[in-house]
Amino acid sequence: MMQKWTKPLPRPIRVSVLIFDQFSNLCLANCLEPMRAANTVTRSAAFDWSILTPDGAPVTSSSGMQVLPHAALGDMAPCDYLFVHASYGHEALNTAPMRRAITRAARQADVVVGLDAGPWLLAAAGMLEGRRATLHWDLIEPFGEAFLQVDVQRARMVRDGPVITCAGAMSALDLMLELIGDHLGTAGRLDVEDHVMHGSRMHAPDPQGRAPMIRRALALMRAHVEQPLALGALAAALSVQPRTLDRRFRAALGAPPGTVYRHLRLSEALKLLESTRLSVSEIAVRCGYESPAALARAMRRRYGRAPSNLRSAF
Repeated sequence: MMQKWTKPLPRPIRVSVLIFDQFSNLCLANCLEPMRAANTVTRSAAFDWSILTPDGAPVTSSSGMQVLPHAALGDMAPCDYLFVHASYGHEALNTAPMRRAITRAARQADVVVGLDAGPWLLAAAGMLEGRRATLHWDLIEPFGEAFLQVDVQRARMVRDGPVITCAGAMSALDLMLELIGDHLGTAGRLDVEDHVMHGSRMHAPDPQGRAPMIRRALALMRAHVEQPLALGALAAALSVQPRTLDRRFRAALGAPPGTVYRHLRLSEALKLLESTRLSVSEIAVRCGYESPAALARAMRRRYGRAPSNLRSAF
């Protein structure tokens, strides 16, 4: 399927995250931080999230960190996504009142996401019957025995209609990057990947399903920001023809290699403006621009402001 390089976002994506005592803090962070990063890199409120607990009281993670929620589950507002995140002690949470509460909340969400052991609660509420699903792999065998009407799969994440299930903390990060790409386009997803240091290694696994050649090309681009490779040199390094590279980029990312390369370089320039005291001249050199004026022109086209104005805004 052809990917979209950028997508307009008419309003913030509303996310409600239900957590319970003994939840995995790593899994929660891997859901929240990519949304925070998306808001940072887009300079907008692209995602708006709230943390819920069953009764609105604080809960404590499996690592002993207490979290104060925004609201109780019963007070949840309509949202685009409801994340149900349970970890240790999930079987004790499987009560009739909890099943009813989750079912009522799910009616107010466009998509329901089960995280870690959360799919167990979704299945108990009857929301996975006849669907494909996954959950933390330690629970797959007892889950399959308890819920015979669920097609349980040993996968990192499974989408089946308006329900997404996810295996654990690291797959939660994969899921969030995929959702960011769905709503912001691949340009936004690449920026968030860079922000959270994900996907920068040349031979790293890529849960987003990009071909090895695309992964290697992106890694080479990131490694050659200061001295950008010409398209022919990049194609030669990947042992493909420039035309093939162009076609693969358009199919996988929704933009030609040159557009993606400029995007990565300007994103790096913006980070340097925000996080360092380097001069605009030095940033231009580090990001492969022949002069500060060339960088300024490029940044005005993308961000609508000159580098000095962007830095002042920070």
